Amino acid sequence: MEKGTELLHGHFHYKPLPYGGVDGTKVVCIHCKGVFSYHRSTSSLKYHLNAIHSVDYSKSPTITNSGESLLLTACGRSTTLDKQKQDELTNAITKWIATNCRPISIVEDVGLRNMLRIATSDDKYKPPSRRTVTRRIHELYEVERTIKAMALQRAPAVALTGDYWTSLGNHNHLGVTVHYIDEQWELQSHALTVMKTEDGHFAETCAEHFIHVAQQWNVSDKVSTLSTDSARNMIAGARHLPFEHVPCVAHSLQRSVTVSLLNSAFDDVLAKCREVVGHFKRSPASAAELEHQQIEHGQKKESLVQDIPTRWNSTLDMIKSVRRNEQPLRDVLTTQDTEIAMPTTAEMDNLQRLETLLEHCRDVTELLGGEKYVSCSVVLPAFCHLSRVMESSDDDPAYVVKFKSTFRTDLKTREENANIAYLKIATALDPRFKDLKCVPRAERAEVWASVTNLVKEQRVVAEQPVEATTSEPPKKKIALLAASSESDSEQEEDSVENGVRRYRAEPTISTEACPLEWWSKHAGSHCRLASIAQKYLATPATSVPCERLFSLAGHIVQKKRVSLSSENVNDLVCLSSWLGAEE
Repeated sequence: MEKGTELLHGHFHYKPLPYGGVDGTKVVCIHCKGVFSYHRSTSSLKYHLNAIHSVDYSKSPTITNSGESLLLTACGRSTTLDKQKQDELTNAITKWIATNCRPISIVEDVGLRNMLRIATSDDKYKPPSRRTVTRRIHELYEVERTIKAMALQRAPAVALTGDYWTSLGNHNHLGVTVHYIDEQWELQSHALTVMKTEDGHFAETCAEHFIHVAQQWNVSDKVSTLSTDSARNMIAGARHLPFEHVPCVAHSLQRSVTVSLLNSAFDDVLAKCREVVGHFKRSPASAAELEHQQIEHGQKKESLVQDIPTRWNSTLDMIKSVRRNEQPLRDVLTTQDTEIAMPTTAEMDNLQRLETLLEHCRDVTELLGGEKYVSCSVVLPAFCHLSRVMESSDDDPAYVVKFKSTFRTDLKTREENANIAYLKIATALDPRFKDLKCVPRAERAEVWASVTNLVKEQRVVAEQPVEATTSEPPKKKIALLAASSESDSEQEEDSVENGVRRYRAEPTISTEACPLEWWSKHAGSHCRLASIAQKYLATPATSVPCERLFSLAGHIVQKKRVSLSSENVNDLVCLSSWLGAEE
């Protein structure tokens, strides 16, 4: 053995440095934590062991713990966690696994155990077992579910998004999210369930599933809308539901862009882009040459993006990546013996025009796909904006005119199939857009009439029925009450219309401002409209929140991060949604 016979058979070790590594000139006694200078000679170390500890330095010390235990003991930091601290740490590990969707089996990771032992200074600490963590996850789910259920009971109205999803294991799941505006006028969004379904997705079955979820959470009388994609079974199923259906606007835009690109003048240049990107995706050597050329041209290294036919936004990403790397791509392809050719200069100009058109669509899709801010009232202004930017100009070439015309025609058709009446009211109740400039002038009076009727209906529902009495009142008093009631009704109707007029007279706010902040400050002045605004402004414009839920669920199931039981998937997905939103 060298290095001081491995520092006299393990009775000493090198002194660790604060930021990693060791000090080769200092050693630490594992018995008394004393620090000694070391310069190849072990005489002083032998003397210390014999005189102070009376141990045989020729024999290794008995070590019952792992390597990090020796380090903790040598540094004098070894402690033992009490039961309360261990329980707190177990709860923290459980919350971490649930929030970040870590595999439950991670508690068996030796590296995690060693790290926790050093962090807690307990060289005997053992992480909780998988069974313990699974049990704690279920317990945490029940606690958090109770909290969410209580908050839902306080909400005046809730909106749902829902969709079906099939896992790689060919199991069907239904995901549902909920959205509402709370007492502080803050928009709340979170998962309700990811449940495994066995039945076929027929219209009646879909309706039964959504009603079942609403009943489970005791919000059947609070649901105002359900946002889904425009699949036929969803549209048909919505007809069997007692609440409004709002088709996903993102899916409408997706279809409009897809239809506009189909058999367009952009087909040839897009096909060339796919060939170029595919060439570099299939050849590591070509990809390496591209990286070299990117550096030569002062660009950052990046991989090209391959588009997916069913997702137009990936086509936009492909166009952008090809245009950014036009010169590096040309330089690489000219040095290779290949028939693959870059788009011509004229075709690159076509790509630039298409990129501009698709960027407008992406901006609107991202705007409407948010779940942390009001989106339903933005749909009609967004459609109006797209209609303007897609108007043909004298400078547009024929192929651009055709794209714009096809897009506008298709989008108009899909807009008519949306729940326009609901979207108009939501727009009117948004102080940013209540001037209704995005609605034809001839239709604006009808929108405000609908708002007025909603306030009147709300008043009727809120009225408490008069309790019956056993004694019959005198006929004279009945006549007086009838006259008074008629007078009160007329005054109340005038009051409702005046209240709507007062709201309309309020100045519109900036499109950058938050409508919920405005309502939180003006709810007292427009109390009747405020509760209606809470209902309409909570509705999401798309079913994207539910799709995000499935992205998370797919990550869990496909990576086999938990047992594939539906209960485990539901608990982890919901907890990740609930706890992640709090951080």
